[in-house]
Amino acid sequence: MSTQEKRTIVMMITGALVLAAYCIYAFGQVNAGAVMPGDLKFWARTMLIFIGIGVAATIVIQIVYAILLSVGIAVSKKIQDQNFKDEEIEKSIKAEMVEDEMDKLIELKANRVGVTLGGFGFVAALILVLLGYSTAVMLNVIFISFSVGSIIEGFVQLYYYRKGIRHA
Repeated sequence: MSTQEKRTIVMMITGALVLAAYCIYAFGQVNAGAVMPGDLKFWARTMLIFIGIGVAATIVIQIVYAILLSVGIAVSKKIQDQNFKDEEIEKSIKAEMVEDEMDKLIELKANRVGVTLGGFGFVAALILVLLGYSTAVMLNVIFISFSVGSIIEGFVQLYYYRKGIRHA
């Protein structure tokens, strides 16, 4: 499995965990009666907090992932050859972390799918408001659709890494 595939899987898991934590916390508060379902300040505050948590988690996990990858490469090179020089290890680490044109193309195609799903969620949320649902429902549909779109984006990236990409 390539480095990009591993990174994608880690980010998908992170996104799924943040979304699950949001759902458990927010809907748990509503079910417990601590918050009224139509309290827009609660929903806005909770979504902003979990967006911040998601961003912070992504940054921390990317840093930890890069460190672990570097350590793993260095250890495997030293195990293969005790006389392996540090400069050669650094070159191996940089070579492993480089993104080529195929990686960028895969990211763009997957990003298009994720944004499209988020857009469909936005339109669905507007339709729900027209049908008489509350704005709190609209906010949740938008938030969850963009979160799910991001996770699906990861699946699309994995698909393209496995199957390849054709230029059309």
